[in-house]
Amino acid sequence: MLSAIAKAWRAVVWYVKALLGESDYEMYVEHLKANHPEAPLPTVSEYWRERYARESREPASRCC
Repeated sequence: MLSAIAKAWRAVVWYVKALLGESDYEMYVEHLKANHPEAPLPTVSEYWRERYARESREPASRCC
């Protein structure tokens, strides 16, 4: 019973992180390590700062 609850809780945590974009940084770091090992790894703050700046420079279609 407890393992089913723990499994459900992990699924909820994964979903919320994916919804909020929290896993984006980890995926970006994995991409850099695999494809650009010589590139410096940004901090979490640097990553989000650059991502928001890029979205401002290159706006995509959005509803709001």
